[in-house]
Amino acid sequence: MQKYLALKAYRKEWFEVNNGNIRTDLVLEANELIKQHAVKEMLQERGEPPGVDVETTGDEDIKITRVRVTSPEGEAAIGKPMGNYITLEVPRLKENDQELYERTCKALAKELAGVINLGEKSTVLVVGLGNWNVTPDALGPKVVSRMMVTRHLLEYVPDQIDSGVRPVCAVAPGVLGITGIETGEIVKGIVERVKPDLIIAIDALASRKTERVSTTIQIADTGISPGSGVGNKRMQLSKETLGIPVIAIGVPTVVDAATVANDTLDLLIDAMIKEAPEGTEFYKMLKSINRDEKYALIQEVLKPYVGSLIVTPKEIDELIDKMARVVANGLNIALHQGITLDDVNRYIN
Repeated sequence: MQKYLALKAYRKEWFEVNNGNIRTDLVLEANELIKQHAVKEMLQERGEPPGVDVETTGDEDIKITRVRVTSPEGEAAIGKPMGNYITLEVPRLKENDQELYERTCKALAKELAGVINLGEKSTVLVVGLGNWNVTPDALGPKVVSRMMVTRHLLEYVPDQIDSGVRPVCAVAPGVLGITGIETGEIVKGIVERVKPDLIIAIDALASRKTERVSTTIQIADTGISPGSGVGNKRMQLSKETLGIPVIAIGVPTVVDAATVANDTLDLLIDAMIKEAPEGTEFYKMLKSINRDEKYALIQEVLKPYVGSLIVTPKEIDELIDKMARVVANGLNIALHQGITLDDVNRYIN
């Protein structure tokens, strides 16, 4: 209990130092932060916070990290609910590599199949969160537009549907600013009417590292809080609020301006350290720079001028389209037995 309270107090202090908000939705990054900054005696010998199990597989093209939060201590350490979090990192996904694109779709489908524990006739509701009028936030609606929706076909023309096809329905409920209704309220009403066995929610996320934008996919079986990564608190979509399991799939599409400035300075400092003669006063000064204090200072300096500025790559239109295809293809393969990537490409443009 003392270790749990210490971790919780430390995490609270760390968030307060950073203006009360670490702008990330990725559990992988939350775990990296606490490992980097927590008091060493609080950590286990293997280097992870207590109650946090981490497993890494894959290769240099597709790295898969599975984080399992197993206790209140782990929950307090990284600030995420107990459950399973799977992250696929594909650094070259932005490149026009068809083979890597197909491998990523299949890898995502395989990971999803491992967390979707349903019968063949169980109904799945896919919810595309986000604002279709704002490109970095349009991932969810774009995924929904590429889903193989089959619930109506199984109801009205069941004889014409192959075995192994699961009843799937999908909706893009919009955002509060468009509908005037909380997304959670809309989804709850659909759940009460349709009575699905599982919800899969897709949303755009925020990251702390620019290189993870549109190259990373996170799967979580703990639900989702729409907008939390950029400071917007909406009704949570989870088993506690909706009464059925919720799997969340997210792709980071934005970072905050302070992160971009911080990453740029880090690269500059590292380059100068390589060039500076070792042992000189300039070299010692560069090595002594506190990276955490630098990030807090950048936030403090930028706030009067740009506020909580969120940035996204200039090619975000293309990136969102590609990531929507990856997520939708992975879902279609995972949800329907016998469906392959060739089938998906044949019937969905």
